[in-house]
Amino acid sequence: MKKIGAAVIILFCIFLAACGQSQEDAAGKGENDQLRELNIMLDWYPNAVHSFLYTAIEKGYFEEEGLKVNIRFPSNPTDPLQLSATGEIDLGISYQPDVISARAEGVPVKSVAAIVRSPLNHIIFLKESDITRPKDLEGKTVGWPGIPVNEPLVQTIVESDGGDMNKVKMTDIGFELNAAIATRRVDAVSGAFINHEVPVLASEGIETDYFNPVDYGVPGYYELLFVTNDDTWKEKEENIRAFWRAASKGYEVMKNNPQEALDILLTYQDEENFPLNKKVEKESLQVLLPKMETEDEAFGSQSEALWVEVIQWLKDTEYIEESPRTQDLFVNIVE
Repeated sequence: MKKIGAAVIILFCIFLAACGQSQEDAAGKGENDQLRELNIMLDWYPNAVHSFLYTAIEKGYFEEEGLKVNIRFPSNPTDPLQLSATGEIDLGISYQPDVISARAEGVPVKSVAAIVRSPLNHIIFLKESDITRPKDLEGKTVGWPGIPVNEPLVQTIVESDGGDMNKVKMTDIGFELNAAIATRRVDAVSGAFINHEVPVLASEGIETDYFNPVDYGVPGYYELLFVTNDDTWKEKEENIRAFWRAASKGYEVMKNNPQEALDILLTYQDEENFPLNKKVEKESLQVLLPKMETEDEAFGSQSEALWVEVIQWLKDTEYIEESPRTQDLFVNIVE
């Protein structure tokens, strides 16, 4: 496998920073100059996992904290991490293994809150295919969206079943995961989320099956988390903590009244670029909510033990050479 260094990607991203689409949130409706601006980038267009943010917007929770939150969408899958690292945005939604990989290469990014506490990313393939176990991916083409975590993930899943990763062809297909699998351009995809791509394909009459990475040696890493860079954290810690207090209020509404949160999300959807299917998003919420909080782990909280485990996994797969210090990788802002 060939891995493009995170530092190189981030330097390249400086030239692309202006490409991301944006959306001014409702917290700025009054053009109140007293509100402190915070720029965030989603991992993709608005969908069920972002319901807590749009609920916080709609109910004025950010305004109550003195914030005007501007939401942007990425032009490519690595934008949130890259633009957080360069300071182009204050917070981006990224992935735990990618934060570790970037930090191992000297990129000053850190996580401030975990959104989804276990992998949504599964290897997905058509149910009618001849793939029944990970070893069957030998000789096959696996599409992935250019997000680095997919390389060690596929490697671990294949090798845990006695397969040879050198016999698996990985091809970057960007965000075109569903189209690539539906048209058989690839045999399987990594980077597809169990709460989104699977129900979307099912709604189109395309039945799929999948491998859950945690069943094949991949640690239960945080799927989505908010990241920032070291300087932004130092300069805007108070604003980021205020942001999370408001976002957590939105999450409580999402948890206790998911239908209300879903209805709010649908009013904020990007109908032109990414129209939402209400049935799919409802199914998505049902998958998401048990993964966003547990009896022992509050929404947003992070465990040092899990960071250590994921670091070791990335070392074992030779995806990183040096282990970054856990104190550099995350801060806990859950109060």
